[in-house]
Amino acid sequence: MTVHTFSPDGMFQPVPYHHVSVATGSRQVHVAGQIARDADGGHIATGDLIGQMLQAMSNTARGLAGAGASFADVVRLRFFVVDWSVDKNAAFMEGLERATRELDLSTPLPPISMIGVDYLFEPDVLIEVEAYAVLD
Repeated sequence: MTVHTFSPDGMFQPVPYHHVSVATGSRQVHVAGQIARDADGGHIATGDLIGQMLQAMSNTARGLAGAGASFADVVRLRFFVVDWSVDKNAAFMEGLERATRELDLSTPLPPISMIGVDYLFEPDVLIEVEAYAVLD
């Protein structure tokens, strides 16, 4: 395996992801921000953060697979959430947990950042996810 994830002693616990990833390999995979659109550009789960998380993560899985990678190769996930506030945390976490189950992802997940933004490129987009992976 080219990616080793872990959380050193003394770092905030428990969280549903590891704090650190170390990767070896020469081939990097960068999946651009994925949103809740189907293959035809159709809008999925308008107004539903959980549904949009599921679609964005599914699209991310497709992008990784297209490069010969999987979530096991991911060294970092970065999420952007529109109009972030603490009251959205439950929906964000539920969407992430459902995506983890439905896509059969190993847990804890690789390092994650969640960044609140005012808006994304279209008004109905609530969440966007980027993935960074390393392959041999």
